[in-house]
Amino acid sequence: MGNHVRKIVLEEHYSHPSLAEYVGDLAEIIEAQHMSFYKSRLLDLEDVRIREMDKNGVDVSVLSVTTPGVQVERNRDVAVKKARDVNDYLAGVIARHPTRLSGFCHLALQDPKEAANELERGVTQLGLRGALINGHTNGEYLDDEKFWVVWERAEALGVPIYLHPANSPVLAPSIQGYPEMRGPAWEWGPETAGHALRIIYGGVFDRFPKATLILGHMGEALPFMMWRLDSRYVMMKHGKPIKQMPSQYIRENIVITTSGACDVPALICSILAIGADRIMFSIDYP
Repeated sequence: MGNHVRKIVLEEHYSHPSLAEYVGDLAEIIEAQHMSFYKSRLLDLEDVRIREMDKNGVDVSVLSVTTPGVQVERNRDVAVKKARDVNDYLAGVIARHPTRLSGFCHLALQDPKEAANELERGVTQLGLRGALINGHTNGEYLDDEKFWVVWERAEALGVPIYLHPANSPVLAPSIQGYPEMRGPAWEWGPETAGHALRIIYGGVFDRFPKATLILGHMGEALPFMMWRLDSRYVMMKHGKPIKQMPSQYIRENIVITTSGACDVPALICSILAIGADRIMFSIDYP
């Protein structure tokens, strides 16, 4: 017992029957047998999942809605209601397993002010730990000032925003015709890294210096690119000048997790780049 290392995992996905209609894009690119397993496990939060946690030595799972969730919903009111209902559902599950499960809010960014209010409700009333946002919302990114009300609320509450991947709004020509490069295989990484850089270059962290962004998958490769980001920032034209070099925001405002990147060399590189105290454990599913 004295040798037990308590394991808390930060990017552990689930879904809900009301969100089933939004998972279609994944079914197009993932083999049918894997998709069937994926869907069945996503809907289970208490039985098989907790047994798998016990089997694999996971003490606490911080649960979040899988991509894309309500962010692809075109009807604002539908998105807002579903996000609220899903958060209530998650809070109820956590209440039955308070020592094993925790969670992130699901937000309908189609209405940024309502999303900020739902984040506050989720944290202060439901006991959730922040929010996980699945990439862009119908092609709109979190650097847009319309979303700054969400950043402002997250900073005031002292909770992080976890930026999880989603499919690109437009499929990049470089991967057209190659389904093995779609989604989690490759597409999501550059898409999410680019989203994070938009947040940095858009001045979000200058405006909200205590805001925290979490990136999974060993930081979507950003820890490996910091020298190049800094050296090229000096030589490139600037849309909106920022106060520090890009690498400083990565070190100060971003923390990363190991989800989907079970690779020792990548971990060592990330430790050298940003420090071990900026890296959190995650495994997607126990």
